[in-house]
Amino acid sequence: MSLLQLFNYLRPFVRPYRWMVAGTLFLTLIGSFTAQVNAFILKYTVDEVNALVEAGKGFQQGANILLLISVILLSKEIINVFITFGQKFYGEKLRIYISRDLANSVVEKILTYRMAFFTATDNESGKLQTRIDLGISSLTRLVQNFFINILPLFANSLIALILMFNANVWVGMVGLGIVPVYIFIIVKQAKQLSGWRRKMRKYRESKSQGIVNIIESITVIKSFNREKIEAEKQNDIQYEMTENQLQTQKTGFLFNGIKNFVEQIGVVIIIILTAYLVLIGQMSIGMIMFHILLFNNVTAPIGQLHRIFDDMNDAVIYSESFFNVLNADEETERSGNYRPDKIHGKFEFKNVDFTYPNGTQALFGVNMEILPNKISALVGLSGAGKSTVINLLDKFYEPTKGEIQLDGVPLEEYDTRFLRNNIGLVLQKNHIFSGTIEENIRYGNPKASQSEVIEAAKKAYIYEQIMDLPQKFESNALLLSGGQQQRIAIARMFLKDPPIIFLDEPTASLDAIATEQIKNSLDAIKKDRTVIIISHSISQIIDADRIYAMEKGSVMESGTHQEIYEQNGTYKQIFDAMAKSLNIEKIAKTFEDDK
Repeated sequence: MSLLQLFNYLRPFVRPYRWMVAGTLFLTLIGSFTAQVNAFILKYTVDEVNALVEAGKGFQQGANILLLISVILLSKEIINVFITFGQKFYGEKLRIYISRDLANSVVEKILTYRMAFFTATDNESGKLQTRIDLGISSLTRLVQNFFINILPLFANSLIALILMFNANVWVGMVGLGIVPVYIFIIVKQAKQLSGWRRKMRKYRESKSQGIVNIIESITVIKSFNREKIEAEKQNDIQYEMTENQLQTQKTGFLFNGIKNFVEQIGVVIIIILTAYLVLIGQMSIGMIMFHILLFNNVTAPIGQLHRIFDDMNDAVIYSESFFNVLNADEETERSGNYRPDKIHGKFEFKNVDFTYPNGTQALFGVNMEILPNKISALVGLSGAGKSTVINLLDKFYEPTKGEIQLDGVPLEEYDTRFLRNNIGLVLQKNHIFSGTIEENIRYGNPKASQSEVIEAAKKAYIYEQIMDLPQKFESNALLLSGGQQQRIAIARMFLKDPPIIFLDEPTASLDAIATEQIKNSLDAIKKDRTVIIISHSISQIIDADRIYAMEKGSVMESGTHQEIYEQNGTYKQIFDAMAKSLNIEKIAKTFEDDK
């Protein structure tokens, strides 16, 4: 990304604050003129004092000169206080506002992206967070530097250069000649550093993702005593980052030395040239100090340029990944506009293939019919494609091939928000948000009344446990056990009360008694709804109106429990394995002995 492209991307975020920008520019212009006052005052002072000394006059004759100089310099400093305050305040205000707008824009945008975007290998949560955080910080630092540092410095430089030319063309040529040489060196430095900085970005993303993985997997790491291995992985990344930083600093120091040498050459030439002109009588002695100060005002922004250019280079590098996230329009969820008055709930899969973004094909030519007001069960070993089916029905992904219809209409034509408002989803591991229990249950229906929230909690058999907590419904939901959190997720679904329900191992995190309680509640809510259930629980599968046995992404058998069990195929193997794992024979004998 070029600097021009970067500013084009930033323009929409700066445009709402154009009056603030105009005010900052106006203050910058005034400040550029006041910055030249010292050069004129010093020239005037040297010439006047020199004239008094040559005339044999003392302090009494020069007191008025000193008083005038003091008044002018103090007035200038008072003016500069207000100018500097205005520049920094409005520059910082602009940075804060743009930072807020960038953050809001990227959050709003990524919420519209398809699931495929988040499951892509290069878009892991830690990497995305690093790109967003570093992108915003570097971009807003660029804005701040531009209005607080770059504009004032270069305005000062331009005016000082004009004054140098006005005083003497040859002196002005020296000042002008140094600038392109210095900029050439800076451009070469930027090219050398850009590769190292890009590597640093990748290292930071990997480090951030590694820390996220450690935090998320800390229980497993400790249970297997793998702390040393995980530490070594992070040490390797940190070592590579250190080497990269050393190379970056070494390159920077080398070029900075060259730039300082070039700058000092300019100072020497200015002193010699001005002294020569003084000696031949073309200039007063005060012009030596005048030209040196003006030359300093020309070279000051150049002296700052490498630091500012580093920030600009960072902004270009980190903004690439940030704007790749912000402008990934091809990843936006596609939504139709079909919104029927009522959803009956008949799904049809027609020769559906599906491949995940990482290249793994999960479904092969699936044909399936999910009938309304019926319970359909998906059975299969891990990796058979059961959860993928639910992901496609919820429009988290789109089929790679084939078509899915709902009530005879292609699923892609449905308004996505409307569709999901009519679907209740309970997963094996449901996400609990930071907040209270009530807030988490109310996530199913933000407009629900307090009594409806309580009723949903009762249906999920979590109400009594909530009431035993010190803060009851105001308790922190993240402090609940895994099983309790699962019941909160189920209560959330009860509150939503949708016509279609997807249950993906809904009782996997619950104990036997809780499972039985939840099963009764689920049985109640299943009535007159389209239900798809994935479960390894015999009791939940055997009651289904239709069962689909899946293996390696294909439907092997379908029918009622009795029909497909008698086919002696995939379903029978899975069902028999379930029964054996439960030790059915011994359980049955226990019941017989009890009688």
